Amino acid sequence: MSQMILDVQAFLETGGGVLNFIGIVTIVMWTLMLERFYFFYWVFPQVADEAQRAWRERSDHSSWGAHQIRRLRVSELRMQLEDGLAYIRVLVALCPLLGLLGTVTGMIEVFDVMAVAGSGNAKAMAGGVSKATIPTMAGMVAALSGLILSARLEQFASDEGERLADRLEIDHGGEEE
Repeated sequence: MSQMILDVQAFLETGGGVLNFIGIVTIVMWTLMLERFYFFYWVFPQVADEAQRAWRERSDHSSWGAHQIRRLRVSELRMQLEDGLAYIRVLVALCPLLGLLGTVTGMIEVFDVMAVAGSGNAKAMAGGVSKATIPTMAGMVAALSGLILSARLEQFASDEGERLADRLEIDHGGEEE
């Protein structure tokens, strides 16, 4: 276990300071995604059942006021489903940008070495090259993992919102909407 910690620490040092920010953004992004999965699969089913039960207990399902109450409740529940998804999208978009920042800072280091030692010292330039490439790779990997799961979360929120709207049945009372 201690060797793994040392390996991670060496990786972070090789990638430069930007890699720490990418790690923090990735941890926050994954925390938000795990919270959404928990909400979708354990909390929301109870919330949806309660909303459906409360709707069934209403005596009026056909008046204009009942339709507005239903529309409001469905809207509130959809907002609960979509809560936090915008933050996840922002963090997913931020990861490759931070990787690009790491590329730029690493290349600046390469140019600094070239200015001091000349272009013949490949060993001195290698540190800057790794600081330029590792954050790019890390930012892309973090973004891809977040993109795949955030797309699944958004699709689930959309589908579940539609299913919930279908479960809160409307009695048209012979009228057409």
